[in-house]
Amino acid sequence: MKATILLAEDDTTLSFVIKDSLQEAGFEVTACTNGEQAWQQFQKKEFDICLLDVNMPIRDGFALAKRIRQQSDVVPIIFLTAKSLEEDKLKGFDAGADDYVTKPFSMQELIKRIEVFLRRTKKLNADVKEEFTLGKLRFNYNELKIYDGEDIIGLTQKEADLLKFLAGNANKILKREEVLINVWGKDDYFLGRSMDVFITKLRKHFKADPSINLETIHGVGFRLNL
Repeated sequence: MKATILLAEDDTTLSFVIKDSLQEAGFEVTACTNGEQAWQQFQKKEFDICLLDVNMPIRDGFALAKRIRQQSDVVPIIFLTAKSLEEDKLKGFDAGADDYVTKPFSMQELIKRIEVFLRRTKKLNADVKEEFTLGKLRFNYNELKIYDGEDIIGLTQKEADLLKFLAGNANKILKREEVLINVWGKDDYFLGRSMDVFITKLRKHFKADPSINLETIHGVGFRLNL
């Protein structure tokens, strides 16, 4: 089956180019010209990935991403943005974005980014279970959950991706750039700021077992001590 993509872009010319290119690459694309229309479409069917422009009428990309995240922690969100300011990119990650592509961009780059996320989603749906024991906690990557006895902690896809890499390299010092490349696909300053947010989220989850220590090695990276 073709991977389904929700495209929200108010520039009709650019939207046509993106949709046409993605369809030629074998994707099924639903194109919308504003955030409200995209939100309505998102509620009607399941999408494998969302491409959201930041500046759109009625509902902008940030607001749309927040609504999507309220309904799904799993579907990847990539922002298409002409803005290069740090605060705009960080605001996008806070809204729930997994990545961003700055305009103007090549369609080949966008397709490669999409393929990376789809490969991760395919791994998530694989039959083989991937479980890790973290102190008294049990982390199931496929289910996006941490089990603390009877209690369950739900994870976002990005939290699970990060925790999987850390757990798979427990008690080792991991360089920041190493984590970024393996989890986010590239070493980027803004993605690094986003990574720090996710590290903080994981530490909150680990409060269920104080013996787990996600250590920051200043100037180097991180170490998950078990």
